[in-house]
Amino acid sequence: MADTLDPAHIHAIFKAYDVRGIVPDQLDEELARATGRAYVQVVGASTVVVGYDMRPSSPGLAGAFADGATAAGADVVMIGLASTDQLYFASGHLGQPGAMFTASHNPAQYNGIKMCRTNAQPIGMETGLAEIRDLVVSGARADAVESGTISEHDVLEAYAAHLLSLAPVTGRKLKVVIDAGNGMAGHTAPAVFERLGADRVEVVPMYFELDGTFPNHEANPIDAANLVDLRARVVEERADIGLAFDGDADRCFLVDERGRAVSPSTLTALIAARELAKEPGSTIIHNLITSRAVPELVTELGGVPVRTRVGHSYIKAKMAETDAIFGGEHSGHFYFRDFWRADSGMLAALHALAALAETDSSLSQLLAEYDRYPVSGEINSEVADQAAMMNQIEIDYADLDGVTTDWLDGLTVSHADWTFNVRPSNTEPLLRLNAEGKNDETMSRMRDEVLAKIRKAG
Repeated sequence: MADTLDPAHIHAIFKAYDVRGIVPDQLDEELARATGRAYVQVVGASTVVVGYDMRPSSPGLAGAFADGATAAGADVVMIGLASTDQLYFASGHLGQPGAMFTASHNPAQYNGIKMCRTNAQPIGMETGLAEIRDLVVSGARADAVESGTISEHDVLEAYAAHLLSLAPVTGRKLKVVIDAGNGMAGHTAPAVFERLGADRVEVVPMYFELDGTFPNHEANPIDAANLVDLRARVVEERADIGLAFDGDADRCFLVDERGRAVSPSTLTALIAARELAKEPGSTIIHNLITSRAVPELVTELGGVPVRTRVGHSYIKAKMAETDAIFGGEHSGHFYFRDFWRADSGMLAALHALAALAETDSSLSQLLAEYDRYPVSGEINSEVADQAAMMNQIEIDYADLDGVTTDWLDGLTVSHADWTFNVRPSNTEPLLRLNAEGKNDETMSRMRDEVLAKIRKAG
């Protein structure tokens, strides 16, 4: 095992939004304990809510974090096995800051810590995570005169009830195939759908067994390879809809009745329309790689679309600033003002089910008006000098008729017929390309044209 309290080592696993590393070489119980102590000092918490996912290392790491937190004087409420959005619910419902032990969609050897303040307010590098990291690096201990206590509190049923109050599903009965990917949706989906009732939904479960070794496929549904089983099962079962969740179940992806994957931008547009029907004129947040169909539709419905950088801290901050009712990211994260501005894959899924149950249409028919433009999906290319490449691409396109550029997050180049964005990875020598066009031919042409430029010099 590496020296987990080595400063360089700590800096490597404290990421922009969370802590993430390989267990035990990068993240072990000693580091979790030190992080729990530092977290309490930085947040100033008297009580902390702690949850963990199904990875074999999660209970031990969460327990060590709790030990550190109690040593610093805080009481710890353990909610046990939980999805990340269940932890966010607990933070809001109980009015306490919280920590979730998960590595989300990463492979089995990883684990991590997602931390928040009271009411699920995010903690990122600019909002407290750097201070927590630096306290861990310093090794400074501020143990309390009196240690805190550890108690247990089950919030699963309250979580399920709250979600269904926000997106009640009525109307016709639906047949739903759910691929939990051996992740935490195998824990939360039964609670939600049993409460919904067999007269509303017939659930066909796939990989509900909690298994952090991911024996069937990676719990990362943004990768098309991990949707193969679900797509086939939806067609085989003649189901109305398929749902796929990532490992910690904070992201949701849809498959329609034909077995075709639905773009997260399309689901963003659908939920935006539903939220605007409840509160006309509201603000909707979308990140800059979301389809242009989203701001178009929001405007058509009388809402106010606001564009942000990629990343949950930017989305949540902009939601707070604008009092936005909803925010969506093309990565499959969906944020709800009524859910403490936190993201919930399960709540997004319920919105899709509610919309479908209210109609006699198939899912593909329902979504047709929201799915306006072909998109490339995110394509990564290894590039030695990302900044130089983006600058050259801007030079190549900036003077063309009808073209605009901006640098909100990487480089975005827009035209009436197409748009594309190239963004550097924060951790690898990669450029990420997302392209969109008015039709398949235009999108393919722009995708291939920009990729050729990137890879010729990359």
